[in-house]
Amino acid sequence: MFRTALRNVLAHKARLLMTVLAVMLGVAFVSGTLVFADTLSNAFRNQSAKSYDNVAVAVTSYADENDAEQEPGLSTKTLDKVGALDGVAAVYGRVNGFAGVADPDGKLIGVGWSNKGSNFAPGKDGKDPAYTFVDGSGPQKNDQIALDRDSAEQGRYKVGDRVRVATNGPVKEYTLSGVFSTKDGAVNAGGSLVLFDTAAAQKLYLAPGYFEGLTVTAKPGADAAKILDAIKPLLPEHAEAQTGQALADEQARQIEEGLGALKQVLLGFAGIALFVGVFLISNTFTMLVAQRTRELALMRAVGASRKQITRSVLIEAAVVGAVASAVGFVLGIGLTIGLRSGMAAFGMKVPDGPLVISATPVVAAFAVGVLVTMFAAWLPGRRAAKIPPVAAMSSVHAVATTKSLVLRNSIGGVLTGLGAAGIVWGAGTAGDTGRMLIGAGAFLALIGVIVLIPQLSRPVIALVRPLLVGVFAVAGKLAGQNAVRNPRRTGATASALAIGLTLVTGLSVLGVTVGTAIDKMTTDNIKADYMVTMANGGDLDQSALAALEKAPGVSAVSPQQSVYFQVKGDFASASAVTPGAIEKVLTVDVVSGSLDTLAEGRIAVAENSAKKKGWKVGDSLPVTFSDEKKGTLTVGAVYKDSEFLSPVLVSTKVANAHETKPYIPQIFVKADGGQTSANEQALIDALGDNPAIKVMDRQDIRDEFGGVINTMLNIMYGLLAMALIIAVLGVVNTLAMSVFERQQEIGMLRAIGLDRRRVKRMVRLEAVVISLFGAVVGIGLGSFLGWAIGETFRDKIPGYALVLPWDRIGIFLALAGLVGVLASLWPARSAARLNMLNAIKTE
Repeated sequence: MFRTALRNVLAHKARLLMTVLAVMLGVAFVSGTLVFADTLSNAFRNQSAKSYDNVAVAVTSYADENDAEQEPGLSTKTLDKVGALDGVAAVYGRVNGFAGVADPDGKLIGVGWSNKGSNFAPGKDGKDPAYTFVDGSGPQKNDQIALDRDSAEQGRYKVGDRVRVATNGPVKEYTLSGVFSTKDGAVNAGGSLVLFDTAAAQKLYLAPGYFEGLTVTAKPGADAAKILDAIKPLLPEHAEAQTGQALADEQARQIEEGLGALKQVLLGFAGIALFVGVFLISNTFTMLVAQRTRELALMRAVGASRKQITRSVLIEAAVVGAVASAVGFVLGIGLTIGLRSGMAAFGMKVPDGPLVISATPVVAAFAVGVLVTMFAAWLPGRRAAKIPPVAAMSSVHAVATTKSLVLRNSIGGVLTGLGAAGIVWGAGTAGDTGRMLIGAGAFLALIGVIVLIPQLSRPVIALVRPLLVGVFAVAGKLAGQNAVRNPRRTGATASALAIGLTLVTGLSVLGVTVGTAIDKMTTDNIKADYMVTMANGGDLDQSALAALEKAPGVSAVSPQQSVYFQVKGDFASASAVTPGAIEKVLTVDVVSGSLDTLAEGRIAVAENSAKKKGWKVGDSLPVTFSDEKKGTLTVGAVYKDSEFLSPVLVSTKVANAHETKPYIPQIFVKADGGQTSANEQALIDALGDNPAIKVMDRQDIRDEFGGVINTMLNIMYGLLAMALIIAVLGVVNTLAMSVFERQQEIGMLRAIGLDRRRVKRMVRLEAVVISLFGAVVGIGLGSFLGWAIGETFRDKIPGYALVLPWDRIGIFLALAGLVGVLASLWPARSAARLNMLNAIKTE
């Protein structure tokens, strides 16, 4: 039977091509994901290990900057004491913070959140082992800096150039003293690294004479564990010491966890692609078995058992799966190389390292490819084995019995009903429990619809048949009849598209609905024309607030300064705002009292917090501020809860009396004349053309809060693309096999006057009808799922209301029609080129 199976595979190479492609793409996704994750993990682990190669012990300070009695970090005295210990070769003090470098055009170099500043800490030899200088030397004066090589190249800077650098304060110019290479994680993440003189860095980021951390190197033969034990008694309570090896191991674990999550997501989408491929494979083997019924019957007649027939089909599937897996694995390696190059092209730096191909992706590739193919071919093989020799000898195609169709439709109806009930139940149950119910219901409903889809094809396609006949005449009538001639084949082809579009539509409905709610929430609550933030997501310096208040054309400015205090032992989160300006830049709906009382030193409280705490206007609250000083605050107003306001509002004057360094993440600005290019430029100029500060207009603000939804949707679309490509291959496969199967019929049609143009049109219309049928089923089920999932968290998003993205649904339908047209090009051309006489003689 093995030789027979192998002969059949070789005899039907062209007809098995689409199956090979489907399995190959799915396997490439799986193997590429595993190899990519292993390669990245190995590269990052090696980089992490190298960064701690010469580190015996690392000390980190976790000092509370709001605690005036606590030292702000590790003092120079502590550094000297550690340096005097036995076995210690050298100690390097480190301070870190944000530093943004402007290019010659004034734009920020790097991605913002990973732009970093640190200090150059030379040892006795004048070198800092953390950095290798490729040009110039480390900074020795307050007005000097050194830059990492990539940032220097991007900014076209050379040693001696003047460079504009922004920290949390105003922009300053420095002289570039040197350019270095480094393995620092911030640079590898696409950011920049600026080195200052130690004294300058301490003044910028901490306090003179103090460090955030110490890096200790050991003398040859010294034991890092003993050095660690000797260091611990010398440290203040807020400091922690670890060996370099322990830190490297911890970082490796974090890398593994982070990449593990990415790997699971990618494998999930690979699973979807393979699931879609099952329908293509099953369809292919079903048609092959149907076309070979006489051959199989003859084998049964000469003594082959049912098990042998099934085994023969499974062997064919195993051979196809093995070939596709081998090609898919090679393609997966190519995908890994392409992904690494693509990440570099988009500025995401990946550490250098070899391609890691372990046994796991190899085994997984072949196991997945072969098993999925054999699983998909098992049902057609089993169905073939059940055909009696006599019935098969007298029949060209195996016809499903009434009993099997009734059983299939009954099972499909039950599964769909249970799934729909689970989805509706989950929609009415909030939280994770509801989403779990929806997930289970969606799985059952999807399987049920897939089982029912052959039955659904007849009535649904019948609805468009009059249109086909009216517009395309004979070709349209034949296309409509061909589309429902074999409902199982049509259903299996449409199912592949339906699965992909169910997921795509569900994500679209959910994403657009949430995005619309967030957008409405943003526009309803923000009156300001501009929002000012740091590019790295950190806090703005008070000088930025003062500069904006003095900017020309500004009518109102208020920060959203984060503060906290305790009321009767309970922590209260608050925002320090500018009285008289906050209501001009943000919507504050007052329920009772007046916001004018903020200027008198009173506070305003959100309505839900007031009800929960039992507070009302006029109540005096005993509070303990962040500097541990005690006082009394009186409630002057109660306002409706808002996503853009903290539970408590207090004036900046009251808050700043107890803050060492105010934390200001955002500043809202209202300008005379609204949004204009002149007003925006005035704000930029007032801030000193600071590359690290973002000035966002109302559209930018909307994109800031809602743009992440579109980004996530685009990523999901990209990951689902593989499943949709396999679905397209399914349409091509079905049409090609259908044309081969109907050669005699097409020959007869050509003989009685159907020209080549109308033959092509018939095949194209059949493809479009099948594609649109699958699209309609997928869009309907996806919209239902999107609604249900949204219902589980609608209470957490103010103004949430279902939004059907009709524009995207229209695009999906148009693309499905285009898929049908493109998928039909080869089959239609083959059908039109058939020789009439040869086709008529075909059995």
